[in-house]
Amino acid sequence: MSIDKISPSPIVVLNRAVAVGMAQGPAAGLHALDALAAEPALANYHLLPSVRGDLLVKLGRFAEAREELQRALAMTENRREQDLLTAKLNQTPLNDRSN
Repeated sequence: MSIDKISPSPIVVLNRAVAVGMAQGPAAGLHALDALAAEPALANYHLLPSVRGDLLVKLGRFAEAREELQRALAMTENRREQDLLTAKLNQTPLNDRSN
């Protein structure tokens, strides 16, 4: 039995989406994550757009990734998190990867 069945919470489901992305690829992780988009408990939680940004980078969808990373950056007041997100943003290309 998975932890999201034992102790369901938006954070647990977010962590599960990260695990899905690692195990099944970024598209699957993004699909799992998108199910959380309307979750009120995560509306102002910076890790939701941060994780989306990371998965979008892995998919080569850099413009969308940059938007998500900027959203995450605006949501956190933690200086270390801001530094990490700024570094990710600076490393993310401006143009999408050609398919």
